[in-house]
Amino acid sequence: MRDFSNSTAVVTGAASGMGYAFAERFAAEGMNVVLADIEADALKAAVTRLEQEERSVVGIEVNTMQRESIESLRDQAIERFGNIHVLCNNAGVTSSEDGGARNLWEIPRSTWDWVLGVNFYGVLYGIQTFLPHMVEHGEPGHVVNTSSVGGIVAGSGAYSVSKHGVLSLSEGLYLDLRASGSSISASVLCPGLVNTNLINAERNRPDRFGGPTEPADEGFVAEMNWQDAMDPSNVASLVWDAVVNDTFYILPHPGFDEIVKDRVDRILSRGAPAQLDFADLARRREAGELV
Repeated sequence: MRDFSNSTAVVTGAASGMGYAFAERFAAEGMNVVLADIEADALKAAVTRLEQEERSVVGIEVNTMQRESIESLRDQAIERFGNIHVLCNNAGVTSSEDGGARNLWEIPRSTWDWVLGVNFYGVLYGIQTFLPHMVEHGEPGHVVNTSSVGGIVAGSGAYSVSKHGVLSLSEGLYLDLRASGSSISASVLCPGLVNTNLINAERNRPDRFGGPTEPADEGFVAEMNWQDAMDPSNVASLVWDAVVNDTFYILPHPGFDEIVKDRVDRILSRGAPAQLDFADLARRREAGELV
C-alpha cells in the first residue's frame, strides 16, 4: 500500500458529484487537493465547504477543452503546493442530443466536438500536461481517468465513443508507464449510474458549440433507474483504494463482471452488440442474480 499523505492531488470536475467526492476523500486522507472546475461559483462553494473542515485545498477555474487552461492549472497547482502526485482527469459531459435521443448520424457536429472535447481531449490534455512533471520529479504518483460503463459496453453516440476512447487511452498510458519503469501508475474508472448532475451537463455547453439544448427526455431519464444510482462517496472510496493499492480497472457497480463477460462472449462468438438495458439490470439486481 502506497502512502500519499502530505502529497498533492489535482481533480478536474471537482465542484460537484464524483469529483467533489474524490477531493473530499483525498483531503481527508491528508493530501493537499487542487479542485478544478469550469463552474466558478460551484467551485468556490466546494472549496469553502472543505476549508470549513480545515482541509488543505485550493480552487482553480479550468476549461479542460483548452490545453492552455490545463497548463495554467498545472503551473498554479505547482506554485501553491509543489510536486503533483495524483491526477484525476474526471471532468465530463453528456448531451441531450446524444445516443438514445438521436441516431448516431443525426447528432450535430457541434455535439460531437463538445462531448469529445471535454470527455476525451480533456483527459488527453491532462495526461500530456501533467505527466512530464510527475515523471520528472520521480516520486510515486497515480493518474485516474474517468471513463464509464459506457466505455465497456456497446452504445451509440458521442458519449459512448468518448468513453471507449478514455478506456483505450488509459490502457495505453498504463502500459507505457510500466514499460518505462516509471514510479507513476494509472487507473481507469468505469462507473454506471452515480447520483450526480451529469445528466444536466448541457448547462455548461458553450455558445460556440450550440449553447445549452433542451433537457434530456424524461422517459429516457426514467428508464435509467436513478433510484439505484451509487453515492459519489462510495465511488471515491473505491478510487482511493485503487490509488494506494495500484489497481487499474475500477468497476464500482454490482453486476459489472457479467456485463464485461457478456461483451467478450458476444465478440468471441462473432455475435452482435447489444445495448445496455438499465431496467433489466435493476430487475436482475433486485432478484439477486447479480453479485
